[in-house]
Amino acid sequence: MASKPHAPLMKKHSQTDLISRLKSRKILGVGGEDDDGEVHRSKISQMLGNEMKFAVREPLGLRVWILISAVAFTVMAVMALVFPNQLYEVVFEEELSTTSISVRLYGGALLSLALIIWNGLYTAEKIVIQWTLLSEACYFAVQFLVTSITLMEVGILPNAAILLLLSRVFFLVVTLAYYYQLGRKLKKI
Repeated sequence: MASKPHAPLMKKHSQTDLISRLKSRKILGVGGEDDDGEVHRSKISQMLGNEMKFAVREPLGLRVWILISAVAFTVMAVMALVFPNQLYEVVFEEELSTTSISVRLYGGALLSLALIIWNGLYTAEKIVIQWTLLSEACYFAVQFLVTSITLMEVGILPNAAILLLLSRVFFLVVTLAYYYQLGRKLKKI
């Protein structure tokens, strides 16, 4: 027996066929409103429920604070990388006698922290925001200690350095306050 050649198979592109997609979603039970009036995009979201109840209640002004921190870290990093001698002179009111590589390394570290903080600005995950705030707080504490010890060793106390120290204490307190507020458990009423 001779076999007949088969006609080429025609594939249906259900992803582009709107009617077919709507029928499939209706059969699966997604896309329409449920009893609560919620529209689910997938069976998984329908099974898990509304993700809004899992959203983090952020303290007032948290995102603004993270934005201010990200901009400040980025600006300081660029200044340390591009103008290391001038940045040193502003803080310590004396010329940098050694090579400027240490100030540039400081700028690189600041830029790394700035990237972490920018990431914390755009995330919705509580743990990422907490780690961002904790990293920032650790930086401020370490910078306060290192600057204080350096100023005691040198024996000078310029106004710019005092302002730097006070600003670091302020930034540390505000960052730790947001960290504490974000980590608090809300009381059920």
